Amino acid sequence: MKRVRLPLLALAAAGALALTACAGDSGSDESEAPESGSEEMMFEEGTTMAALSDAGTITIGTKFDQPLFGLQGPGGVEGFDVEIGKIIAGKLGISEDNIEWVETVSANREPFIENGQVDIVIATYTINDERKEVVSFAGPYYMAGQSILVLADNEDIMSEDDLVGQPVCSVTGSTPAAMLEEIGAEPVLTDTYSNCLEPLRNGTVVAVSTDNVILAGLAAQNEGEFKVVGEPFTDEPYGIGLALDDTDFRMWINDVLEESYADGSYEEAWNATAGTVLPFVEPPTPDRY
Repeated sequence: MKRVRLPLLALAAAGALALTACAGDSGSDESEAPESGSEEMMFEEGTTMAALSDAGTITIGTKFDQPLFGLQGPGGVEGFDVEIGKIIAGKLGISEDNIEWVETVSANREPFIENGQVDIVIATYTINDERKEVVSFAGPYYMAGQSILVLADNEDIMSEDDLVGQPVCSVTGSTPAAMLEEIGAEPVLTDTYSNCLEPLRNGTVVAVSTDNVILAGLAAQNEGEFKVVGEPFTDEPYGIGLALDDTDFRMWINDVLEESYADGSYEEAWNATAGTVLPFVEPPTPDRY
């Protein structure tokens, strides 16, 4: 059963037509049809989409320290992940002003979803099988890859092979941290990637390693200090985290993503944020598992 919610314009127009019919033909037609596109979205009763649309607000977890993707600035949080969140909220009929942004670091993404502290997480969030045991994922909406950030004058580290036995900074609970252990590096872990920069500056670590797009943002924010080296050595499909087994919501978000690819809003969001530093690449097809 579907619930149809008519906007006030449509109800007003219907009332005007009824009054005109009762009064007979007055010789003039002052009634106007509802504005095109004013009809609201329809959602199945009992779905997360209906609940969020009715509430008129959504809580989204994102990073606050990731240049290009999620960064707290003077005017609020901004970046590509933020823009993706706005696209999803808009399809629910929720304005940007009614989005609550919650800082979500790598280690607390799953707990925030499981505890209901956020409705979705869009936070450079790699989809993997282990995480899919506790949360669901829409997407992927972007394919990143793990890479290496070093001081601008470093000529010794050129690939992941050069990290073996070396102290390398990453963050707790991230897939890059697990990969560093796997390749034989010595992970030095903190809670946010921005906290890795001072250890890199003072020589406590020889590199920072995480997704290439995150490192590119850090390098761009600190021009002349750092550089990204080597080719990406993993695939990191970024997804949108949501409650486990909420299949309807997951499939709906996948629909929204594909619509954004087709109507150009995805590319527009990219060009306004990460696209100022990184080239646009065609987005991956969402995995409708």
